Amino acid sequence: MISAITHIARLARAGFVFAREGVFGVVDPSLVPPPGQLALRLARLVERPGAKSGPRLTRALTRLGPAYLKLGQFLATRPDVVGVTMARDLEALQDRLPPFSQEEAEAVIATALERPVAQAFASFGPSVAAASIAQVHRGEVERNGVLQQVAVKVLRPNVASRFRRDLGDFFFVAHKAEAHSADARRLRLVEVINTMSRTVAMEMDLRLEAAALSEMAENTSDDPDFRVPTVDWDRTAHNVLTMEWIDGIALNDHARLEQSQVDLPDLGRKVIQSFLRHALRDGFFHADMHPGNLFVDDAGRLVAVDFGIMGRLGMKERRFLAEILLGFITRDYRRVAEVHFEAGYVPRHHSVENFAQAIRAIGEPIHNRTAEEISMAKLLTLLLEVTGLFDMQTRPELILLQKTMVVVEGVARGFDPKLDMWKTADPVVREWIELNLGPVGRIQGAMAGAGEIGRVLAGLPAIVSRTVAVLEQLEDMTREGLTLSEDTLASMGVAESRWRTLAHWIIAGTFIALALAFFHSF
Repeated sequence: MISAITHIARLARAGFVFAREGVFGVVDPSLVPPPGQLALRLARLVERPGAKSGPRLTRALTRLGPAYLKLGQFLATRPDVVGVTMARDLEALQDRLPPFSQEEAEAVIATALERPVAQAFASFGPSVAAASIAQVHRGEVERNGVLQQVAVKVLRPNVASRFRRDLGDFFFVAHKAEAHSADARRLRLVEVINTMSRTVAMEMDLRLEAAALSEMAENTSDDPDFRVPTVDWDRTAHNVLTMEWIDGIALNDHARLEQSQVDLPDLGRKVIQSFLRHALRDGFFHADMHPGNLFVDDAGRLVAVDFGIMGRLGMKERRFLAEILLGFITRDYRRVAEVHFEAGYVPRHHSVENFAQAIRAIGEPIHNRTAEEISMAKLLTLLLEVTGLFDMQTRPELILLQKTMVVVEGVARGFDPKLDMWKTADPVVREWIELNLGPVGRIQGAMAGAGEIGRVLAGLPAIVSRTVAVLEQLEDMTREGLTLSEDTLASMGVAESRWRTLAHWIIAGTFIALALAFFHSF
């Protein structure tokens, strides 16, 4: 009870901030039940003068602090939850806060690295960028008598406790919403907050961001158009990340890009194809590829930074993505619909033909159009309408992928207004499909399946041995360890015989099933 009161009190304060900044003024009263309409009218009474101008929700979230800022950024990736219009407004939310002091930053570093800053770095400058979770400083380290510039990311002091408190409030709201709303249960609001919680937890352990950097460096080591900064593991800890300083041109600095005579259309192509290659080939992609996180170096390669938000796709999701993209490229809407059903995303009681018809309504308007002619907001709206119409449950990993694709296309379109994403994506998608779904891919999949069957078969003798040992122990207990009536012993003898028979049938059935699976894989 006390916990609920605490949550309500903090949420009431947040509600007051929303009302004060005019957030409730954009809500259509006709969509709200009568008690809610009264609450909306009361909220409008405390609206401050001038609140109607500018981005209301952005102002409110910024006032409420780091956790709300991060919530806004996260919900910008979830148009299925907040709607397309609000998601697009939240995209402009800047994760920027005033920096904490130099003294606090140096204290965090000294504690984390267990040595004074002067011993860890040859020089350590003031903050150059500050966000809700951490801020970045420019420094230098000495290696073999040579000074090298580094970027030092430092976690905000006490930020973890603040996030835990506010996330508790978000969970409280999500649980209550799911308890009283079928739409909230379909959107899986508790899982939405769970996903955000896991994402934030990983962002607040900078060793995990360093690991993401390292993993992507290995994945892209042979890519001619893309690279990531190298990690300085000797100066990296839970709340400090040290990496190579990037001197390239940020992709949001169009003036410098034009002065440097960078091939802008080619740069747009690199952005799209690099992202798709990471998502399909590696199943691991940068999920925050806005222009401020992307640079172009002197060699013309893309360099990505800020690996706090990453996306992962299993082989099932990667196959789904590849076949969906190929289906849209080739206008095979029936296949696009079938893939949804095969993946289990659309319940079987729906019609494949009807779903293909709905997919066609999405795909046809975007064909043979340049990127500047395609309304991504309209496309997202159609996708979300289809989601609700065919009872598709929210797939957080696919929503994050879809949202990142929209951002990536927007970045590329800024460099080449005539760029066609589908034609640009075509070679990457076809290459992946040939390698993974073509004859070679099927043989490799069969070999992998055979290897898995071999591992299971290798473990069967141990399973049989343990089963026999259990039965022998039972026999010893009935013969020596317990005094039982003759009727009980007779019953147990029958039961033991049945258990042995059942064990033999289980073992035989397992071998038959494994054999059938093996031959079916070929």
